[in-house]
Amino acid sequence: MSEIEARTDASGRAISGRWFEELTVGRVIPHALRRTITESDNIGFTTMTMNPAWLHLDFDYAEHETEFGKPLVNSLLTLGVVVGISVHETTLGTTVANLGFDKIDFPAPLFHGDTIRVETEVLAARASSSRPTQGIVTFEHRAFNQHSVLVCRAVRNALMHRSPG
Repeated sequence: MSEIEARTDASGRAISGRWFEELTVGRVIPHALRRTITESDNIGFTTMTMNPAWLHLDFDYAEHETEFGKPLVNSLLTLGVVVGISVHETTLGTTVANLGFDKIDFPAPLFHGDTIRVETEVLAARASSSRPTQGIVTFEHRAFNQHSVLVCRAVRNALMHRSPG
């Protein structure tokens, strides 16, 4: 049986996420995808989400009135991209639901033109007491810019399917 045939859900759809049993505490998953955040990404996301903060949209303000000298990438865009990058190798086709975030930090700024890479560590995993075919996994997603500086750390909990086989 090939790797693709072995990675299907009950409906036969190909999946790339990991089942609850594969998400053992201490496992670190380096994600293959990387993403350069563009000015267009930041302006589009910031305006679409109705965030009028000048430090994301106003180049003159950012240059003269902030310590950064240029616009910052919206932190919610950063978080969304970080979690999105992680999906293929963690939860695609194997998750029931995202349960929430325990902690989110942005220890260093992210700017237009920065490229992020992400790794995920499994911090905790336990079988669900009320759902015998599922378990709860705590992930820590860490994003680094092109200089290997940590720009985002997010701890989230997900309800995961157990392996059907």
